[in-house]
Amino acid sequence: MAKNVSDHLVEMLKNAGIKRVYAITGDSLNPVNDAIRRDGTIEWIHVRHEETAAYAASMDAELNGIGCCMGSSGPGHVHLVNGLYDANRAGNPVIAIASTCTTDRFGTEYFQETNPEFLFKDCSKKVFMANTPQQFSTMIQRAIQTAFNEKGVAVLGLPGDIASADYEEVTTGFKNFNTNPIFRPSESEMSTLIELLNSNKKITLFCGHGCKGAVKEIEELAEKIKSPIAYSFRGKIFFDREDSPYAVGMNGLLGNKAGYDACNETELLVLLGTDFPYSEFLPEKTTIIQIDEKPERIGRRAHVDYGFAGDIKNTISALLPYINEHEDDSFLIKMKKIYKDDEKKFSDYSAKKGTPSKINPEYIATLIDHYSSDNTIYTVDTGMTAVWAARFIRAKGNRYLTGSFNHGSMANALPMAIGASASQPKRQVIAMSGDGGLSMLLGDLAVIMQYQYPVKIFVFNNHSLGMVKLEMEVAGYVDWQTDMVNPPFEKIAELMNIKGLELKDPEMAESVIKEALEYNGPVLVNIYTDPDTLAMPPHITLEQMKGFATSIVKKIGMGKFEEVKNSVKAGFNQIS
Repeated sequence: MAKNVSDHLVEMLKNAGIKRVYAITGDSLNPVNDAIRRDGTIEWIHVRHEETAAYAASMDAELNGIGCCMGSSGPGHVHLVNGLYDANRAGNPVIAIASTCTTDRFGTEYFQETNPEFLFKDCSKKVFMANTPQQFSTMIQRAIQTAFNEKGVAVLGLPGDIASADYEEVTTGFKNFNTNPIFRPSESEMSTLIELLNSNKKITLFCGHGCKGAVKEIEELAEKIKSPIAYSFRGKIFFDREDSPYAVGMNGLLGNKAGYDACNETELLVLLGTDFPYSEFLPEKTTIIQIDEKPERIGRRAHVDYGFAGDIKNTISALLPYINEHEDDSFLIKMKKIYKDDEKKFSDYSAKKGTPSKINPEYIATLIDHYSSDNTIYTVDTGMTAVWAARFIRAKGNRYLTGSFNHGSMANALPMAIGASASQPKRQVIAMSGDGGLSMLLGDLAVIMQYQYPVKIFVFNNHSLGMVKLEMEVAGYVDWQTDMVNPPFEKIAELMNIKGLELKDPEMAESVIKEALEYNGPVLVNIYTDPDTLAMPPHITLEQMKGFATSIVKKIGMGKFEEVKNSVKAGFNQIS
């Protein structure tokens, strides 16, 4: 059999390091499916929805450097879009193959016809169309090169007739280059950085996901300049260790007082590898330095005084020999004291177990943190579940925590867990799912069933869209259409050959969570949590207090006395 375009696609994907593709086959994608089958070295993971394919490929890329998903003509590849938005915003190198109708049908509004160049333009770095066999080789080479070096999504539009056509040799497009240059500021810029770090006494390092791989160097810098380390949600899993002399917590909506104060009471704030979006949590008059590998990000979130482009590890490594040892550690000690008080408050509250069918979610998150292994990969849904992960999942050993932190989409935890378990089979994988998020892609529990990935799925089932409910309340609205009537998730899991456990009694929480984590196979635990538990930000605005009070008054007028009582009680418990 002569080599066709799809055979060459498989060769290029393999050479790029792709070991798995996440997809649903069909019509225009079938030639690629057949080529992968005949080659036998790339695993085809049959998801139930292409959104899951994109999220799983994104997670694969985040953990392993490159990922691949595919969608068939029209609706198949349209379903990829939400997960590709997330991957692109997270900076994960993903190759997305969007097969299309045959080239002779373009422009005729043919069955399932789309225009990939328009469709994927906003959720990728670049869209490449292979309209002829000769063009294909260059397009796939450019797509892989773009994903690697621009760190994001590259889409290849592949018509069905081109995918099955004979391969035609060209002079380009036969090799990929995953470059890794040394990247740091210039000598004059480094001199400025050194001067700023040596001349200021109160310095805070605020670290994001771009600090991955540079933890040792950053902590050495913190030791020299006696700096507290605050962090974003994406950065916390690298620094948030109980024994850290520098960690003072997160800043932002999900953060704590120490993380906020460290950023706002300092003389010099150094933003390292973070695109932290919440400008209102950053100081307006303090001197700010920002270092990022993507210079276009500098200054778009805060009033930055000095901006430098560079890889964080390369930059800090070059700085360290020239930084003087600071003697005054009073600012660090002050922030550590506030952080210790924050942690005690969270610990005291998380020790409250709750009541039957209204278990405190903080208590559950604490147990998950305590009993999960030191190499666990946690995937967390957007919403209230993310709050509990942010506050109670700690850095230990080789742990990793991720979610839809940039795109903020629901339903991400399950598909990300699929990608994590498929690509890292020797590590424990925990999905912390909300009932709303799990419901969206519930059908992809069948992927867990089919491959028996040993994912532990903890469903924080509060029978509501909890974060949306809170957003409405603080804005002064009555939370309407946020309640959810859920199926018994544990029974659905059992029907799918996944061990299902129901948890309503808080006194049984510890034993049930231990049982789930010790089970050799996939588990879903349906946990009935308190829907009235609030997530208080580190600083509450007057507008938020007014909005919450307005919402309470409106509910009283509607006769919702029990709901008002529960909300007020939950609020006082958090504050006290």
